Amino acid sequence: MPTFVRTDKCKGCMECVRICPSDIMHIDPEQGRAYNIEPAMCWECFACVKACPEAAIEVRGYADFAPLGHSVQPTRTPDKIEWKIRMRNGDQKEFTFPIRTTPWGSIRAPQEGASPSAEARSGELLSFEPDYLAVEALPTLPRRPTTA
Repeated sequence: MPTFVRTDKCKGCMECVRICPSDIMHIDPEQGRAYNIEPAMCWECFACVKACPEAAIEVRGYADFAPLGHSVQPTRTPDKIEWKIRMRNGDQKEFTFPIRTTPWGSIRAPQEGASPSAEARSGELLSFEPDYLAVEALPTLPRRPTTA
């Protein structure tokens, strides 16, 4: 679902330009508004949608996801992003996802932590995973015995 900018809402703050990993969000020099120069190259990470303080960036859904005549409107609040999808028959679907709420630079870098043990390196978990998720342990499936 590539992004597009509603120029009537865009204030030209450049947040989307700064955060776009594929460098396809640009500022139109004549209008001073953002636009997606190559929608087909959009990674669909929606970082620009989350970063836009004006909620000026919308998404074009694919036909198998939301048929023609639909609209996908994301809304950002300080701690979440909400997606409202209105189908052409009038049905509306809503999804809510949390977004980063910690200040930039507040998460310690991996090299600042202790090196993982040999057991941790051979395990299934990512480095510091239970700590960052604030759980004692993650659910795991029992290992099946290997047959030779």
